[in-house]
Amino acid sequence: MRQAFSFTRIFLFNIAVLAMSCEEIIEPKAPDANPIAVFDHLWNDIHNRYSFFEEKQIDWEAKKQKYRPLIHDEMDPFGLFDVLGDLLAELEDGHVNLLSTFNRSRNWNWFEDFALYYDEQLIYDKYLKTDYRIIGPLHAQTVENMLYVNYRSFERTLSDRHMDEIIRLMQFHDGLIIDVRSNGGGNLQNALNIASRFTEEEVVYASQRFKTGPGRSDFTPWTPMRITPHSGQKYLGKVAILTNRRSYSTTTFFAQMIRALPQARLFGDRTGGGGGIPVFAELPNGWTYRFSGSQTVDLDNQHIEFGVLPDQLLTHPMDLIEGKDHFIEAAVDWLR
Repeated sequence: MRQAFSFTRIFLFNIAVLAMSCEEIIEPKAPDANPIAVFDHLWNDIHNRYSFFEEKQIDWEAKKQKYRPLIHDEMDPFGLFDVLGDLLAELEDGHVNLLSTFNRSRNWNWFEDFALYYDEQLIYDKYLKTDYRIIGPLHAQTVENMLYVNYRSFERTLSDRHMDEIIRLMQFHDGLIIDVRSNGGGNLQNALNIASRFTEEEVVYASQRFKTGPGRSDFTPWTPMRITPHSGQKYLGKVAILTNRRSYSTTTFFAQMIRALPQARLFGDRTGGGGGIPVFAELPNGWTYRFSGSQTVDLDNQHIEFGVLPDQLLTHPMDLIEGKDHFIEAAVDWLR
């Protein structure tokens, strides 16, 4: 009898342990991933946290009325992706993307309808040639006793050692040209690493604030953005920066830094913009997306989301020089 009682206790104990174990490993219920739920999730998150509705005069409620009727439970992932991509395109923002395993939505209207004035083959044939220096992500060459530096992407890390070499080379040159045309952006710290070599004192170049809620005025207070001088060697002579409409995101921030430095000058065309820092999120079906979650204004309280104007605009047909890059030639003339 005692043995039977003992077996009963063991059996009940094991059942209890099994029950507790099952409770521990049961996964939370997956969020609703039907197409309508996915659409609503995306629309609501953008509604609550996107930062440029007023500045771009976008009626987001009207966009919902336009696109939500196109969503139905039977649509395949490809059709759903297309509708969501079209919805996001209404924001006209290069920092807005939808990413799936089969496609990535994007908006390129900030440069597609504009001449870029950047012929890479011409630049390498006539200016950089074949013996240019490769200094990390930078390609550098002497052009009429000016140091011409071509930087293709702020995604590529620019270290202190790279900038040390640029500063060392400036003792043999009369001026500096940095070409960031068609540079789509990247790490803001790389831009600061350059600008910090051109000043001996802290410089405020812009102000920034972040979206905090669904209300149109739900933002953090404006916070100044600063260039902090590098502790090592610097170059305080004249600096020319070349930009075009495909100079975007961090490159726009870099252009604004340059505008705040008295010895530096921008040449070319307005940058493409991209003044909102992107935030990232995930939809219930596993797709990811990003959108602008902040605002940045220049020293005149103008949004750099719409680009930074050059000091010398070079987009008139009369500015063109056959067989030469007229942006580089204008910078050389100014540096002289």
